[in-house]
Amino acid sequence: MPRRSQADAARTREAIVARAVDLASVEGLEGLTIGRLATDLDMSKAGVLGHFGTKEDLQLAALGGATAVYRREIWDRVQDVPAGRRRLLAIADAWLDYLGRDVFPGGCFVTAASCEFDDRPGRVRDAVVAMHRRWMGVLAEEARQAIRDGDLPRGTDPYDIAFGLNAIAMGVNQARHLTGDADAPGRGWRAMRTLLAAPRARRKYAS
Repeated sequence: MPRRSQADAARTREAIVARAVDLASVEGLEGLTIGRLATDLDMSKAGVLGHFGTKEDLQLAALGGATAVYRREIWDRVQDVPAGRRRLLAIADAWLDYLGRDVFPGGCFVTAASCEFDDRPGRVRDAVVAMHRRWMGVLAEEARQAIRDGDLPRGTDPYDIAFGLNAIAMGVNQARHLTGDADAPGRGWRAMRTLLAAPRARRKYAS
C-alpha cells in the first residue's frame, strides 16, 4: 500500500475510534453499531468494518482509545511527581479534574465499561479487567511507597488504598451523572484526602 494511502487509512481509523469512544461513553460499548458510525462519519458500513472486521474488534479499539485518554488525563500529568503520597494526592487532583470536566460526553468511559462488562464474559471484559488491574496496581504501588515513607500508617494494606480511591472516583462519576450533584468532585476531594491522611486546609472544588 502506498505511504499516502497508509496515512489516510490510519487517519480514517482514528476518526472511527474517536467517534466510537464518544458514542460508547453515552450508549455503552454494546450500543455501538456499525450503521450508526457509518452514518455519523459519512462512510459505508463496509468501509467501517474494513478497519476492524467485527463489532468486538471495534469495541476493543474504542476501549483502547478511551484508555489512552484516561492515561493522558491522569497518569501523564503526575508521573514526574515524587512517588508515594505526594503522587497519590496529585493523582487524586487529576482524577477529579478529569471527572469534573466531562472529558467524555457520557461521563467516565472506564467506569461505564467496568459496570457494563462486570459479569459479561468475552474478550472485551478480559480487556476491561486487565486495564482495571493495571490501574489498581499503580495505585497500590504508590500507597506502598507512602507506607515506607511513613506518610501512611504501618500495617495499611496498599490495595485498601487503591480500592478506596477507585470507589470514591466511581461514586463521584455516578453522583454527577445520576443525581446531578454539582459538589460531587468536592466531596470526592475531601474523601480522598481523608483516606490518604492528608490535610484539607484549602477548599478545593468548593461549591
